Amino acid sequence: MQPKAEKSLKVPSGMAQLADIRRNMIDTQLRTYDVTSKKLLDAIESVDRELFVPDAMRGLAYVDQPIVLTTGEKETRTLLTPMVLARMIQAAEIVEGERILDVAGGSGYSAAIMIAMGAKLTMLESSNGLVGLATAALAKSDITGLEVKSGALNKGLPKDDPYDVIFINGAVASEPSLLLKQLNDGGRLVTVVGSGRSGRVTIYTRSGDTIGKREVMDAAAPILSEFNQKIGFQF
Repeated sequence: MQPKAEKSLKVPSGMAQLADIRRNMIDTQLRTYDVTSKKLLDAIESVDRELFVPDAMRGLAYVDQPIVLTTGEKETRTLLTPMVLARMIQAAEIVEGERILDVAGGSGYSAAIMIAMGAKLTMLESSNGLVGLATAALAKSDITGLEVKSGALNKGLPKDDPYDVIFINGAVASEPSLLLKQLNDGGRLVTVVGSGRSGRVTIYTRSGDTIGKREVMDAAAPILSEFNQKIGFQF
């Protein structure tokens, strides 16, 4: 008996096929993992995720796995799995018209979703290469109304604050204190705190001068280098 040949992953062709695959991702990866916001699900269905991954990886655009984005520079960025990203955006409880700072947005996929939800969005990336990556991907998808800026991720954009929501695409090793100062009263910051199996999607909420914290779910995401706590000698 001959062993069964492994099926090769074929890059889908045609908009109809891609739309079917995107709906299947929503039904099997999102709805079954407590992504219940119709507004969010509609926004995800409206965004062509395949335009936000490298051409050679378009066949993996809707697979339940992170995708590493590179620009030829030292900095890389990871496109989070659809489920983790969706649960994080849902936790932000975005209201139409809110001002959002999207930190480490990579190719702009998260920004595209939040714009489709009616947000007013600024995206911050750490290098010109990543800014160019996002700008090109957003242009291909005909998404407008987004400002992409370059700067230090852990410093945010204090000249433009306050923000209703700050969304960090990745993990931090400790509380992102400088970004929390840039939240509006009632504003939320969403990120993953911790690495590997210890990672937790966490939402910080500002109420006056007080910052509250709530863990939403377990999640694995790479710690962003600018949010990586440096640990010294311990005795």
